[in-house]
Amino acid sequence: MGMKKSEKDSKKVMENKKNEKKDVGSAASNATIENDSVFASCSFSSLGLRPSLCDELREKLGFEVPTLVQAQAIPVILAGRHALINAATGTGKTVAYLAPLIHHLQNYDTCIQRSDGTFALVLVPTRELCLQVYEILQKLLHRFHWIVPGYVMGGENRSKEKARLRKGISILIATPGRLLDHLKNTSSFLYTKLRWIIFDEADRILELGFGQDIQEILHLLGSRKAANDNKESTVPRNSEFQRQNLLFSATLNEKVNHLAKISLHNPVMIGLEGKTRKPVSTIESIDPSESDEEDEVKYSSKIPTIVDYKIPTQLIQRYVRVPCGSRLAVLLSILKHLFERDTSQKVVVFFSTCDAVDFHHSLLSEFHFSTDPQTKERVIQMFLGCQTFRLHGNMEHEDRRSTFQAFKTEKSALLLSTDVSARGLDFPKVRCIIQYDSPGEATEYVHRVGRTARLGERGESLLFLQPVEIDYLQDLEKHGVSLAEYPLLKVLDNFTLHGHNKQVKKSIFIDLHPWVLCLQKALESFIISKPKMDELARKGFCSWVRAYTAHRGELKRIFMIKKLHLGHVAKSFALKQQPSLVGQSFQKQNKKRKRFEKKNGLSKKRKVARVT
Repeated sequence: MGMKKSEKDSKKVMENKKNEKKDVGSAASNATIENDSVFASCSFSSLGLRPSLCDELREKLGFEVPTLVQAQAIPVILAGRHALINAATGTGKTVAYLAPLIHHLQNYDTCIQRSDGTFALVLVPTRELCLQVYEILQKLLHRFHWIVPGYVMGGENRSKEKARLRKGISILIATPGRLLDHLKNTSSFLYTKLRWIIFDEADRILELGFGQDIQEILHLLGSRKAANDNKESTVPRNSEFQRQNLLFSATLNEKVNHLAKISLHNPVMIGLEGKTRKPVSTIESIDPSESDEEDEVKYSSKIPTIVDYKIPTQLIQRYVRVPCGSRLAVLLSILKHLFERDTSQKVVVFFSTCDAVDFHHSLLSEFHFSTDPQTKERVIQMFLGCQTFRLHGNMEHEDRRSTFQAFKTEKSALLLSTDVSARGLDFPKVRCIIQYDSPGEATEYVHRVGRTARLGERGESLLFLQPVEIDYLQDLEKHGVSLAEYPLLKVLDNFTLHGHNKQVKKSIFIDLHPWVLCLQKALESFIISKPKMDELARKGFCSWVRAYTAHRGELKRIFMIKKLHLGHVAKSFALKQQPSLVGQSFQKQNKKRKRFEKKNGLSKKRKVARVT
C-alpha cells in the first residue's frame, strides 16, 4: 500500500511539473469527444475565464458549456500564443476569440478608456459577418461598459466612422478594404496599444482578393514578417504591447498557409488532422525552448496540402441528379415538398450570380400555378407558405442589412442568395441548404452547408448536379465528403395533378415526369406573359453562363460549358428559346479564340499534344 501511495504521489508531482511547463494545453485537454458531440466535457470557468464573463456567456448567448473548439482555443489565447485554428463552421469560433479578449481587457490593473484607442482588431470578409460579430460582442460587453466595441466596413459613411475612431474603439471589427483606407487616411485612428489581430474566415478573406490589402495592413501595423524570416519583434512597431495574432479558417489552402507564415510566430495548431497527427480534440503545441529553425520546419510540415473538409457530423448530405432543362421545375417541387413537410423551418438556396437570385426571387413572389385550370390557386401558397428573401452583393447596403436581420427573426422563411451568405453568418434554425448552382471554388462547398447543423443541431444539405457534372462527387470524396442520392422520383410521384385520381403517373425519367412537364409548361407560359420577368430570365441566363465558364482549378474539367446544351440551360430559366444575343456572343468569342490560337500556333501544339 505504501509503495502504491508513493507511486501515486510521484505521479502527481510529475503531472504538476508538466502542467507548469505546458499550461497552454492543460485546460484544453479537458475537451474530450463524446459520441462526436459538438460540446466539451468541461466548463468555461475551468478554462480560466472570469466568473462574470462566464455568466454573460450563459445569460446573453445561452452557452452553458463550451464547444470543443472553444475548449481547445480559449486556453491557448489566454496564454498569449499565436494560433492557427481549423474547425468546422457553426462550432462557436467567434466566442472562442472574443471571450479571451474581454477577459484580458477587463483584467487590466486600471480600466481601459476610449482615449487609449484600439486594443483588438478583428478582420472579417463581408459586411454581414462584420455586423454579426459586432452584435455578439455587444451582448458579451453588457457588464463591461468601459470596453467599447465598434466596426468599420464598406458601404458605411466614412465621416461617421472617422468620428467613432477619433473617440476611440477598444475592439474594432473591420472589413480589409475599409480598414486599410482608415489606416492610410485617418490620422486620429489610434492603435499604439494594439495587442491582438484576429483573422476570422481567413480563407474567404483571401478568396475575395484581399490578399494584398492584408499584407499592407500587417506592414502598417508592424506585424508582418517575411515568409522565410522566423523572427518577429517582441514589441511590433507602433505598439506598446506584445502582439498576438490568431487565424481562424474552416478550410486550408496555399493562400492561408502563406498568410499564416507571414503573420504567425511559433503558432499553436488547433484542429489540424492527418495520418500522422493527433485527433482533432488535441492541441499540437510547439515547445518554446526549441530553436526558431526547428519551429519553422515543424510549422511548415503541419500545414497539409489536401485536408478533409470540416463538416458537422450530424449534417445529412445528399445530391440530386437533374437534367439541365428540368432544374427549375425540380427546384420548385423540392421547395414545395420541404415546406409541406415542415411549415416552421428556414431554407437557404445558393445561386452563382446576382441576376439569377433576382430572377428566382421575382418568380417565387409572383408565379401563379394550379393543377386544376378551373381554380385560381397560387403556387406560392401551395408549396411555400412563408416569406421569400434575397441577398447578394449588388444590393444596397441598407437592403442587405434589413434582409439579414429579417431572415434571422422569421420562424419560416426562404432565402435566395449568392455566396455572400456562405461565410460565418449564423442564421438560427436553418434546416436545409440547397446548392442549386455548384460552388465556384472547391472549398466553398463546406461553407455553404455550414449555414445549417450549427452547434449540434440537425440539418440537411442538397446539391444539384447535372448528369455531366456527376464527377464532382469524386472530388468531394477526396476531402472525406460522401453524399447519398436524394429520392427525387419518390417526391415527384407524391404530387397530384388534375385528371388523376391520386398521384401523377410514375415515370423513370425526370424530364418526362407528368408533374415536371405540367409545371415547366406553366412556368414558360408565365414568363412569356410578363415582359419584366422575361427580361430578368434573360439576364439570369446570360450571367449564369458566364459564371459557369469561370470555374477554376480542378473544377474546370468538371464544369465545362461545351458539355452543356445552351437551349436546355435557357429552359432552366423558363425560356422557350435560347436568347440569340448570348449565342452570337459565344460564337464571336470562339471565333476570336480560334483566330488567336491560329496566329500564335497554339492549335497545332494542342493537336500534337493530343496525338502524343
